[in-house]
Amino acid sequence: MTAGFGFPYGCVAAIAAVIVADLAGATGHPWYALVTLGAVVLAAAFETSFAAAAGITVVAWGLHTGFVLGRFGELAFDAASALAAVVLTAALAAGTLAGLIARTPWPVRVPAPRRPAEVRARDLSRSHQSSPA
Repeated sequence: MTAGFGFPYGCVAAIAAVIVADLAGATGHPWYALVTLGAVVLAAAFETSFAAAAGITVVAWGLHTGFVLGRFGELAFDAASALAAVVLTAALAAGTLAGLIARTPWPVRVPAPRRPAEVRARDLSRSHQSSPA
């Protein structure tokens, strides 16, 4: 996926993740939202460019701190928001690394060519004829 589509899709996925986590009770248990947002960031970092994934990480952090930890979109700058930043950044790094590994072409080992079957059969018949009986 290109960065042009990755960023908007990632932002929509992050918004959907926060809504689902909020319906599941994320305001009382912030880890619900952090896990779902971490999965969105991880998937985005794996599929799209680093710049788009970094932007999605910032949006996910803002959604988490503004609507799960804080209320009405007011950003909260405290220990919980710092922990969210660390978790989302770790998801960004893990997804980027996994994406790089998955897209790295590994060397292919090509076996040596084999001799045709009829040549091998002829050589075997000659070796049986020349062996002492």
